[in-house]
Amino acid sequence: MAVTDAFHWPCDSCGADLRYAPGQTELVCDHCGHVQAIPAVAAPSRARALGEHPLLQGLRDDLPIGASEDVRSTHCPNCGAVVEFQGANHATECPFCDTPVVVDSGSHRRLKPQALVPFELTETQARSQLLRWLGSLWFAPNSLLEYTRAGRAMTGVYAPFWTFDASTASQYRGQRGEYYYETRNVTVTVNGRQEQRQEQVQKTRWYPASGQVARNFDDVIVMASTSLPRRLGEELTPWDLGKLVPYSPDYLAGFQAEGYTVTLAEANSTAHEKMAQVIEGDVRRDIGGDVQQIESVDTRYADETFKHILLPIWMAAYKYGGKSYRFLVNGQTGEVQGERPYSWWKIGFAILFAVILALGLAYLRDPTLFGQATPVWMN
Repeated sequence: MAVTDAFHWPCDSCGADLRYAPGQTELVCDHCGHVQAIPAVAAPSRARALGEHPLLQGLRDDLPIGASEDVRSTHCPNCGAVVEFQGANHATECPFCDTPVVVDSGSHRRLKPQALVPFELTETQARSQLLRWLGSLWFAPNSLLEYTRAGRAMTGVYAPFWTFDASTASQYRGQRGEYYYETRNVTVTVNGRQEQRQEQVQKTRWYPASGQVARNFDDVIVMASTSLPRRLGEELTPWDLGKLVPYSPDYLAGFQAEGYTVTLAEANSTAHEKMAQVIEGDVRRDIGGDVQQIESVDTRYADETFKHILLPIWMAAYKYGGKSYRFLVNGQTGEVQGERPYSWWKIGFAILFAVILALGLAYLRDPTLFGQATPVWMN
């Protein structure tokens, strides 16, 4: 099958393009209303069905040929996102910054997603969540809410993520601190007179500590996109990865997909950092005592596997003051994150109002501060 025809979903009834219906297991035709079911994928076991890959093979680029696929994509000239094209589309707008993009002439070989979480929220539901979030923002420009209420279409995007599994064993050295208290005499002033009193002073006794902790990690998630600030992607949680399904291009019908721009090696390094934070907590609990000092942790990783997955995000890009702002809605849970513009005239008005209020209160407390012994309205 040619690359340009790889992801085309014709309606069996009228031939028009189908789209995936969020929250369903169906493709629907907006032209004639025909509904087609997405074929079920047999899943003998979750790990096998979702296509876990050995990490070392992935880092060596030694995976089976079936783990990759040819995709049509292009880099956004503004934010750098890798925008993948579905069906016969050759031009669109970047969902991350609203910049027009056109597919280049060739295809690219990329690691195929092993699984995805299908969209559960419709565009209408996502816009409702976004409006509620925007309404809670102080000092946002009025045009921002007007822009969203105007009903401009949001873009449904499957964003790329990596997940990592690992079994870890960590040797550590440190110190356990235990509090004890000593009584000392201190001089205090009471009603102008000095008195001697006793007080308890906390001190710490330190004892050497060493040992081993072990933990199995499952689905440590790392965003595979550099087109969005990492904070936005990391805070668009939680994700219910229990609803991952084996990858099928049918779920992409009517949506866009972004290719990964964070390499497997980079993401694995980030995953190890996340694991290290959890392991540090395990070490502190194992050391015990009232306070801990960690001198070294040596972690060994085994049985490491990974997945490339797609997660559903509704996006809106808004331009204000010559700058683009992005808003993201978790297409599974409705969690909203975004970059927000500020209306400086609203901020200025609030500051002016606060100054006037403060002056008014000061005047009521002491009119002489304003050069008048008695308020005029009291004469």
